Amino acid sequence: MASQDWFDKDFYKTLGVKKDVSDADLKKTYRKLARKYHPDSNPGDAKAEATFKEISEAYSVLSDPEQRKEYDEIRAMGSGARFTAPGAGGAGGFEDVFSRFGQGRSQQADFDDIFAMFNQGGGSFGSGRFGQPSGGYRGFGGPQRGADVTARTTIDFVTAAKGETISLQSEDGKPFKVKIPAGVADGQKIRLRGRGRPSPDGGESGDIVVQITVRPHPVFTRDGQNLRLTVPVTFTEAALGATIEVPTLDGENVKLRVAPGTPSGRVLRVKGRGITTKKGTGDLLAELQVAVPSHLDEAAKAALEAFQAAEPKENPRAEMMAKARA
Repeated sequence: MASQDWFDKDFYKTLGVKKDVSDADLKKTYRKLARKYHPDSNPGDAKAEATFKEISEAYSVLSDPEQRKEYDEIRAMGSGARFTAPGAGGAGGFEDVFSRFGQGRSQQADFDDIFAMFNQGGGSFGSGRFGQPSGGYRGFGGPQRGADVTARTTIDFVTAAKGETISLQSEDGKPFKVKIPAGVADGQKIRLRGRGRPSPDGGESGDIVVQITVRPHPVFTRDGQNLRLTVPVTFTEAALGATIEVPTLDGENVKLRVAPGTPSGRVLRVKGRGITTKKGTGDLLAELQVAVPSHLDEAAKAALEAFQAAEPKENPRAEMMAKARA
């Protein structure tokens, strides 16, 4: 980057920070912007890539104490100075800069001051470390972030609901521990910040990303924060009403009241016996299903035949048939 650019570009404005920003805040701001505009996060977006190059260029100068000091000194001279191409003016286009010094010294003395300020030792402009890339995407400033490391694990339903700290092995063979939060869902990913591969050039480390698979439970299924289960009831329990017991995920049984005339498919709710997450605790939803006996002894068969003779002569399918014809 030629010195002229340091007159024209406000690196503090590019990064959205004040001139007295601390090194820590400067780094924090840069990382936030770099994540937002990195080409990997914006594939095919030329505008985002251009912005990423600008913020990387600004950070590469302001993060270096010596370059930042030189940049501040150059900017302090004002934006009126211009470096023009050699031959465009009698003194190679440096008149405006030299007039700023106004020391009444020889032209050679002015050159000495300029080069001393740039620490170039009389070298040519555009050489040395002005605008040199320091890693990052395609060499445009800023340290690269380390690569992420992936891992997979399969846990049982109760572990997913209650949470647990487990030991795993990453794809590169290194062991590590991960805390499974209560209420983790099947397919969810847990990100361990800064536990991945180190940066190749002093940037932040990558993450470990753990993908969770949850084994199905033989009784319970998950519905958001609620738990569901199907509860068989006999015909007489559904018809006459009953108090029944149903299991919960923590092993305790709870009692439910089945009202007389309850149809198959009705859902009864037990408050606060679902999945607990940071958002709260769900409920246990018990769907009743009338169980039809597959074998009847003679006494039971006779009793049902007597009931059939006495039951109301209503066709439970009449309404459905009428709607179908309509």
